[in-house]
Formats: sequence, C-alpha cells, structure tokens
Amino acid sequence: MKSIKIWSLCLTMLAASYAQAQQKEQIALKYGAQYSGKRTDEAMNKWRSNRFGQFIHWGLYAIPGGVWNGKTYNYAAEFLKSSAHIPTSTWDSLMYQFNPKKFNAREWAKLAKKMGVKYMTITTKHHEGFCLWPSKYTDFNISRTPYGKDILKELVEAYNAEGIDVNFYYSVLDWHHPDWRYDIKTPEDSIAFRRFLDFAGNQLQELATNYPTVKAFWFDGTWDNSIKKNGWWTYEMEKMLKSVRPGVIVNSRLRADDYGKRHFDSNGQLMGDYESGYERRLPNPVKDLQVTKWDWEACMTIPENQWGYHKDWSISHIKTPLELLEMLVQTTSMGGNFLLNFGPAGDGSFRPEEQKIANTIGDWMQQNGQVIYGCDYAGWEKQDWGYFTKRTASNQINMVVFNVPVSGILKIKAPAGTQLKKAYAGTKQFKLEEVAKDQYFIHLPVQVYTTPQVIVIETGGGGKGGQYQEAKT
Repeated sequence: MKSIKIWSLCLTMLAASYAQAQQKEQIALKYGAQYSGKRTDEAMNKWRSNRFGQFIHWGLYAIPGGVWNGKTYNYAAEFLKSSAHIPTSTWDSLMYQFNPKKFNAREWAKLAKKMGVKYMTITTKHHEGFCLWPSKYTDFNISRTPYGKDILKELVEAYNAEGIDVNFYYSVLDWHHPDWRYDIKTPEDSIAFRRFLDFAGNQLQELATNYPTVKAFWFDGTWDNSIKKNGWWTYEMEKMLKSVRPGVIVNSRLRADDYGKRHFDSNGQLMGDYESGYERRLPNPVKDLQVTKWDWEACMTIPENQWGYHKDWSISHIKTPLELLEMLVQTTSMGGNFLLNFGPAGDGSFRPEEQKIANTIGDWMQQNGQVIYGCDYAGWEKQDWGYFTKRTASNQINMVVFNVPVSGILKIKAPAGTQLKKAYAGTKQFKLEEVAKDQYFIHLPVQVYTTPQVIVIETGGGGKGGQYQEAKT
C-alpha cells in the first residue's frame, strides 16, 4: 500500500510538471506581438517622458449634446445615435449643421499648454463615421459641412506651434459605412467586410501620409468579432503605419492575434507599443505593479461617463482638479501616461468648468511639473500619504503628498540599503529621522494644506546604516 501511495504521488508530480511545461510552451503565431519588453527608441522615449496628455472627443454628437427630441439620454453623448435609436440618414444630416463658429485651434492649444500637457489625441473619426479631415474615401467629412475647413490641419499646426505632439484617435467601428459588420457569419458578410477593411486601411494611410508630424495612432472600436476574426489586418495596419511614418506609436487596442486575443496575444505578450486597456480607471497602486513591465496609458473623463459634449453635466459626478491631479501623479508613480479627456461643444467652445480645471491643474504643473515629466516608477513601497516618482536616470526621489497625517509625520520605507541624505521642498529643508532599518520619518509642520505638496529626497550618505537589527521571528 505504501508503494502505491508513493507511485501515485510521483504520477501527480509528473503530471504537474507536464502541465507547467505545457503552460510555458509558446504558441506559434503569425499575427502576435512583434517584440517583447519596452521600445527604447527616441520616439518611444519621448512619448514615455511626456506623461501627461489631453484627449479630445469631438464630432457631430457635440451638436445634440445627449438630448434628442426633448429627451435627455444619460448615457455617453457620443453614443446618442445608438441610445436614442436614431436612423443613420437622420443622424448623418447633422453634418449640414456642423459650423463651429467659436472654434479657434490656437486658443485650444494655448489652453492645453497652460494645463501642462505634452501631447494631444484628437478623434479623427468616432463610431459615427464622420471625419474631421477632408478624406477622399468618403463624402461624410468636414469638407461637406458649412465649416468646410480641415480641422485636423488647423489643430496639428496650432498644437505643434506650442510644442505639443499630436496623436490621432481612429475608430475602426463605423456606423455610417454600409460594409461594417459586427460579426462575420456568411460569405456575403466576409466580402462586405473585406471592402470595409480596404476602406479603413486607405483612410489610415491617408492620415499617416497627409499629416507628417503625427506621433501616434490611438485605435478604438475593435472589440467586435469581425475584427477578432481578422487579426491579420490589424497586424498589417501596424506594419503599414510604421512603414509610412517611421517611429510612429500604436496602442494595443488595434491588435488581435491569430486566435482573436486582444491587447495581449495568446502567449501573453503585449501587442502594439503600449497597453491602453485602462479606461476611466487606474491600476491598483499596490497590487498591480506588473504594469511597470510595459508602457501603458490611462484615459480619463471629467464627468464620470461622458467623453463627447453633453449638455447636462449634473447627471454624474464631476471630478475636481485635485482628484484629477492625484490620478495623474498615481499614474506617473506606476510608470504610465495619463490622458485627460475634454468634450468641446458643437460651436467649438470648452465649457467654463473644463477651462477652470485646465487652469487649476496648470498652476500646479507650472510649479511641480518636474515630478511628472521624465519621471517613472520609483520602486519604493507605497505609503498612505501619497506617491513616489523617480526622475529617469537619477537618484532623485519625489514625494507627492496628498494626505498629510494629523501627526505631521510622513513614514518612508526605503529599499534595502538605501540611506537618505536630506528631504526638502525648494529652499525649505525638513527634519529627516531614521527610526528603524531602512525606515524614516519626515516631519512636516502641522497645518492645513490645500494643494499636493512635493518633497524631494536625496539619497546617498547620511544614514546610520546598521544601527537597527531586524527582529528574529
């Protein structure tokens, strides 16, 4: 009986080893990830160091602003066509009302510059199919509107003049195009959808060719089975864009592999140049540190569930400038980029609340942008008072304090063997007390703080080293 038990245990262990080996075995893929790890070329390093971007959702949906026939629809305004079951022909006629008389690309760019963003991503075409540039592949574009001028060209020139990179959002999903399919169920579907993919490919090549300073493509509307069954096309589009515009950056939302896996292929490798699955949410700052292994970006709305302009902002929580600042800092502390969305009205204006948010964030960034730009994950243990960021290729550690304890004591647990030299904010130096092995207190004056406080820590010397002995347990 004993020998039977031993034999059974051996079989179990062999089965477990075989299962583990099977899990590690790589699946042969034609359309999976093109590389592993982070891109380290100049263009990607620039994108990464930017850290803070502006997202703009603008299209025909800004005209009704979430209201149709006197009824307000609480869902996202850019989905109004679907929410209110508006016929395509009726919706498309909004094109003849699009005449944003208050639109001024230079004013938009100056507001973005004041806010402190380093790049902007604009919806060239959302799900409705309307194009903000004069595309030669469809009549459903800006040239057929009363406005008539190329909005993308105006925006690219204005933002570039302010030193801000411009990226293009492009929705593959297209409610306007007759050959769009949500799934491929018949030979007729396959033929029609192939025509659609040719159309979309032509538009993408047009965008990459006609706007030579575009830095990245941000894809959306790629979650349906029709795209999952055509992973070859997503692979070819990424290759094409990088061929036409060397150095261009492509987000993970475009890609599907041979088996329809999105963002990450069937071997768990990131497809595209950065992960863009964080929408209106951030990773957990303690549990989700695996995101530091690859580049990633979080996109965030100001109202809880609105991207495009909605006439009634009271239907959901409106994030405050301090909430958004904390999200920006948290994102930087985990090695990600933060893309904050704005939804201009149909007349081309930003609502006063958006302008106030941009200016308030900008005031803080003007004083403290050095803890965001060019900064990354520090590798220090997260504390309740806020976040650490680390300037790339330096020993400078930044503490961004959002929650000052009533004691005024900020606790720090440094990586093993790290000795802290001093802590300061500008010309003001704070008392730095070593209280245990690799553990320190910074003493702040007890007072009311109304903005996030930045404290710089210098490492290298000054600590008492082996004074403290670890407990034996």
